[in-house]
Amino acid sequence: MKAVQIMSYGAADVLRMTEVTCPVPGAGEVLVSVEASSVNGHDVMVRKGALKMVSGRRFPIGVGLDFASVVAATGADVVGHRVGDRVWGMVHPRQPHTIGGAAEYVMVSADHIAPTPVGIPSVEAASLVVAGATALIALRDSVHLAAGERVLIRGAAGGVGTAAVQLAHAMGAHVTALARDRHAQFLTGLGADKVLDYGSTTSEQVGPFDVILDTVGSELNCYRHRLAKEGRMTTVGLSASALAAIAASSVYGSRRIRTFSANPDSAVLRDLADHVALGALRPVVNGVYPLADTAAAHQAFERGGVVGKQVIRVAA
Repeated sequence: MKAVQIMSYGAADVLRMTEVTCPVPGAGEVLVSVEASSVNGHDVMVRKGALKMVSGRRFPIGVGLDFASVVAATGADVVGHRVGDRVWGMVHPRQPHTIGGAAEYVMVSADHIAPTPVGIPSVEAASLVVAGATALIALRDSVHLAAGERVLIRGAAGGVGTAAVQLAHAMGAHVTALARDRHAQFLTGLGADKVLDYGSTTSEQVGPFDVILDTVGSELNCYRHRLAKEGRMTTVGLSASALAAIAASSVYGSRRIRTFSANPDSAVLRDLADHVALGALRPVVNGVYPLADTAAAHQAFERGGVVGKQVIRVAA
């Protein structure tokens, strides 16, 4: 089988499509035939070597965190999944792996996949797995967004941002999106009540907000000061400076900066599918690349400046 792997840490050109042995599922595991995957910040950080404590120094390393797929085989003790079922899910982000979602087949734990939303093509479904689950966990579980609250979403045009705008709107919040001015009309269409141009808007010019969801990872302390009394802030844009800001903010109680690791189980993925089925969440795809052009998809992700996700089509 074919799989894209990281051969050394570095720029996108360290990615190679190679021939590897197809894994065999063990007890509690499922082998899925991947139809599409997407590029996420985690994938790029692993490729660059920013997560060596997790990914290690042994190569090759698999790339591709999420997937939309079809069940190809099941191991012992797997209940609720049958060969031929369409499922979506992700590999464990905190465990080293040699094969990821950017491959023809990948093996995963049965409790980290769920049925793909009905009527959504695999390319579109793949764009929602990590982005949608991250946004859902952030808003629902990390900061407990409530109807009527004012929420600021930084990096609103990205994968997590576009999902968060839609979910926050569906939760009944007043949504302010911070993004490039040229994306304002699109974000308004997703449910943003107000769109601010991040190029001309400083943190001192906004707020106060009951909730801030940050996907950028910079200026966290500046934005934390824009929280209302009892406000809550969470970030998914992790870096060394972000981790320092998170640690330093612990003295501020409810107004501290939170973070979390998005590793959605089957229950979260089912909840996410329900939001899609209800029309509260739709995929936002910027570009689609064949498996052989995974490096180009990474380069497009790193250039930024666009709305939505870069998706890798694995099956024709």
